[in-house]
Amino acid sequence: MAAASGSGAPSAVEALRLRRILCSRLYLDDIPSSKAPVVYSPAYDISFNGIEKQHPFDSAKWGRVRSFLEDAGLLQSDRIFEPLEVSEDDLLVVHSESYLNSLKSSEKVARIVEVPAVALLPNLLVQQKLLYPFRKQVGGSVLSAKLAIERGWAINIGGGFHHCSAEEGGGFCAYADISLCIHFAFIRLNISRVMIIDLDAHQGNGHEKDFGSDGRVYILDMYNSGIYPFDHVAKKYIDQKVELDSGTKTEDYLENLDKALKVAKGRFKPQLIVYNAGTDILDGDPLGRLKVTPEGVAIRDEKVFGFAKDQNIPLLMLTSGGYTKSSARVIADSIINLSKKNLIDTDSVLSPIDLTKGKLLDVNRRKVPMDCG
Repeated sequence: MAAASGSGAPSAVEALRLRRILCSRLYLDDIPSSKAPVVYSPAYDISFNGIEKQHPFDSAKWGRVRSFLEDAGLLQSDRIFEPLEVSEDDLLVVHSESYLNSLKSSEKVARIVEVPAVALLPNLLVQQKLLYPFRKQVGGSVLSAKLAIERGWAINIGGGFHHCSAEEGGGFCAYADISLCIHFAFIRLNISRVMIIDLDAHQGNGHEKDFGSDGRVYILDMYNSGIYPFDHVAKKYIDQKVELDSGTKTEDYLENLDKALKVAKGRFKPQLIVYNAGTDILDGDPLGRLKVTPEGVAIRDEKVFGFAKDQNIPLLMLTSGGYTKSSARVIADSIINLSKKNLIDTDSVLSPIDLTKGKLLDVNRRKVPMDCG
């Protein structure tokens, strides 16, 4: 996605994107003081008559994370934000009509999610059982960016579809939620510098293609160079690339991360960090092929949240990839650890003044009045 023009009147394409963003309902108006900046919906989980089991991804991972957090007493269901589903107009902020129309082909969706049996199903069923959960998660990523700016941090227990770009999906990623939430933040939150820290085991080629020519976005991507997607074009757009070998163990992984964060701190001063926190770096993950322990994942997340907190930068965490049944437990344990280390506070309650400020934050930053009728 090309950067917006620097001066003069916006192009017709940019004006339409602006209108779509300003007229979207994804930034919820109500900000209950009792809720923590954690976003989830039961609709995230995918149940597809057993077909979902043909892919190694744990399609019930998101709900299991929520359950683990509730069982630990960290977060009750009534304190979690439930997002809206992204509409077609919302998706057109990033995606083309031709790409969205292509998802009306079950065969196309089957290639994206890497489950051949999906090609044999009526597309209406594919939309309801597969793409609808994805669209809810994308809505969660967009909302989470707003919450991160208002609260200092936010976690979407889902999202992180980093292989999808404006024109192409792949690797179980049908919609470009990272690109979408950043474009919304540029306009609705009036920020101009975003850092993506992508620590999923796979290269984040989708957002790299979308922001390759956009100097407002700095991309730090640390990934296993010996696995999918081998996208050499997208690699050219990575501002800070850390390529790991298959079999990299915890100590070496964390050492590489320390060095990378130190470099990033000196190169770019973001107003928002989008942290793609895939757990496919775990030892035993069949697709990530790294050898990081569960404790290593918790330390990794500590380091990234600490990096943001030390600089007073709002951070949005997305859970992204993870292809073992242990991923949900590891994610939940890491979030619990973040709370114990005072890097997040799920018990804080907004005051009436904070609530008013949060609402004004969004309204006052709108660039132009819009007719959304």
